[in-house]
Parts: sequence; C-alpha cells; structure tokens
Amino acid sequence: MRMVKKMRKPKVVAFNGSPRKDGNTSILIRHIFDELENEGIDTELVQVGGQMIRGCADCRKCFGNRDRRCAFDDDIVNDCIEKMIDADGIILGSPVYFLDVTSEMKALIDRAGLTARANGGLFRRKVATAAVAVRRSGANHTLDTLLHFMLYSGMIVPGIPVIGIGRDIGDVRKDEEGIARAQEAGKNMAWLLKTIAPAHHGEDIV
Repeated sequence: MRMVKKMRKPKVVAFNGSPRKDGNTSILIRHIFDELENEGIDTELVQVGGQMIRGCADCRKCFGNRDRRCAFDDDIVNDCIEKMIDADGIILGSPVYFLDVTSEMKALIDRAGLTARANGGLFRRKVATAAVAVRRSGANHTLDTLLHFMLYSGMIVPGIPVIGIGRDIGDVRKDEEGIARAQEAGKNMAWLLKTIAPAHHGEDIV
C-alpha cells in the first residue's frame, strides 16, 4: 500500500499582550491576519493582556521535568506554550507600558522561553513577527524585548516588525504607515510559510 503526503495548511497564532482586548494592538494584529488569511493560512488570536499570569521563578523544574510545560500550572501559560509548539508562525503584540512590554507579555515570554530552552528549543525555526502600539516613546525598546525572545529562541523574523501610533482605541487606524507595516508583515510571513510548507507540512497517510 502506497504512502502519500496530505498537505495541511500552515497556522499562525498571535498573542495580544494588551489589556484592551479590541484596542490598537489587536487592530495591528488583525491587519497582519488579513494578509495571512488571504493566502489561506489559518490564524488564532489568544488574549494575554488582562490575565493573571505569574512571572518566572527561575525554579528550573522545567529542566528536570522536560515535559514541555512550565512547572507552574495555575494560569494560561502552558496553554500558550502548547499553542506555540503546534503553530508554524507566532505573532507577539504589546502596547508600550513604561517604555516596554506589558507585565503579562513579559511573564509569558520569560516562562515560555525558558521552558522551550529546557526542552531542546521548542520554537526553533518558527516564523515570527511582532507588533507594538505606542503613543510616543518606547516603541523600539518594546520591539527589542519581543525580538530578543524570538531570536534567542531560534525563530525566523522576515522583514521589519510593526509599530503603530495611537493612544485611544482605534487611533492606530489613522497611522497609514503603521497599517502598511502590518500588511507587509503579514505578506512576509505568508510568503515564507508557503515557501517552506512543502518541507514541513506534509502528513503521511495510507
């Protein structure tokens, strides 16, 4: 009986670090999603901002357990880690809070990053980008925090990530360059995901 390859569609999961569920960060992510979905790529948005997420305790139990999970299992972080593992692409979005990411986003990347490292590099070679909503200052530093997590984890970031300017909900829509960046980021992710798809998205079936 001959084995054939059944192709599955790539999937991108985004994590919104803004407590404003439908705020400017979410709007930027949705513009990235539009481009991905136009290319037939599945998307999922996970709301991280506003959740009760503990920070990393550096207990190193993940190095002993090596079960692809954080030892603390009383919040959404392990669910997020599982979604990251299963996805082909990852988007991290955050507004600027005191010149950096939100506390929820920082807790997520600290714990997910250490768990991934303890288990041999769980996010290596995933396609990734970042989106930052800013009023005035801190956009570059916030992007650096997100990009450091991605690059240290061995992810591939195609092109320039997204910065959108706006304070009140919906203001970012007035930032034409920011919206254009989000669209370009989505196109770049889609191109790379579809380019590598034949090598990574086949499933053997009878």
